[in-house]
Amino acid sequence: MTALDRIAHFRGRRDEAPNQRLARELAARKDERGIREIVQGLSHSHPGVQADCVKVLYEIGYLDPKLVAGYVRTFLGLLASRNNRLVWGGMTALSTVAGLRPKEIDDHRKEILQAMAGGSVITVDAGVQALAVAAATSPARRRRLLPHLVKHLARCRPKDVPQHSEKILRAVDQASKAAVLRVLERRLPELTSAQQARVRKVIRQAENLQGRRPG
Repeated sequence: MTALDRIAHFRGRRDEAPNQRLARELAARKDERGIREIVQGLSHSHPGVQADCVKVLYEIGYLDPKLVAGYVRTFLGLLASRNNRLVWGGMTALSTVAGLRPKEIDDHRKEILQAMAGGSVITVDAGVQALAVAAATSPARRRRLLPHLVKHLARCRPKDVPQHSEKILRAVDQASKAAVLRVLERRLPELTSAQQARVRKVIRQAENLQGRRPG
């Protein structure tokens, strides 16, 4: 039985348990051949197979991103799919490998931002994660990527401000924190008490940044 035979679709299942189990087993064995079979399954004619395969791949990314980092361009290609499941699955996979492949994330920031602009909540969440992780890897990437993230914070839904500011904080340095703080202070009145508490914690952490050199 091949790795592809074990995805939920071919097991006659509609839940994610077979895909999660397969991901754990492929990751534990560092099964490059099996992972390659799953990547090939992204091109299958049945959307259910495609969906299962992208699920397996980003679950592997959570467990051991090195095993799927080499497929970063495949994941980037999914962002242009007409199948929304592949778009947000691809973005989720990108978020798991962004720390290992920040150059590709940076080089393809336009495509990532376009997918976020018209994407689902999951696409946006994963896109913020991917860009923030990549931005944190070098001063040059911070200069290019952080302004997009600050702009996103200024206009995203109020309910998303806490989570997204927490993700973006990793990319903030002493030179850029003023811009982030201005946006967060401006957004506070829109938030609930619980949301404000989370954002105020981010504000305190940004204010106390030390040792992260400006880019």
